[in-house]
Amino acid sequence: MSVGAIYPGTFDPITNGHTELVRRAAKLFDRIVVAIAESPAKQPLFSSDERILLARTALADLPNVSIDGYQGLTVDYAAEHGLRVIIRGLRAVTDFEHEFQLASMNRHLGAEVETVLLTPTDEYAFISSSLVREVAALGGDVNKFVHPDVARALQARRRNS
Repeated sequence: MSVGAIYPGTFDPITNGHTELVRRAAKLFDRIVVAIAESPAKQPLFSSDERILLARTALADLPNVSIDGYQGLTVDYAAEHGLRVIIRGLRAVTDFEHEFQLASMNRHLGAEVETVLLTPTDEYAFISSSLVREVAALGGDVNKFVHPDVARALQARRRNS
């Protein structure tokens, strides 16, 4: 039986922590969709199209991974695309309560979709998109935390703001 999974998020921007998690998940599932949420309420730094392009670049070498944008409920997207698993990253104990609530809500909204929590390797446990954005905005070097194209996009955004 083929099992597809969705890895939803804003990915503003996609980090090495995200890509490392996708690379590990790609060994566990037949198909993964990295689903980039519109999230206008979060006022993302990059547009949805830019985030999709950056994710496609960072994950281009993985044949069983695709990138898509979406709006609405994650469980609805998963059901519409035949994806039975929601992948979520769990960086620290502080993430657990939020992820537990989200998984419980998703179970109530779509019982046919299961949530799997993956933890990052120690190397990436502290990386978050918001922290990367902040370091980049202050002129710091983010090359160790993101794909080179993402680092260039962050530098360009800083120069243009």
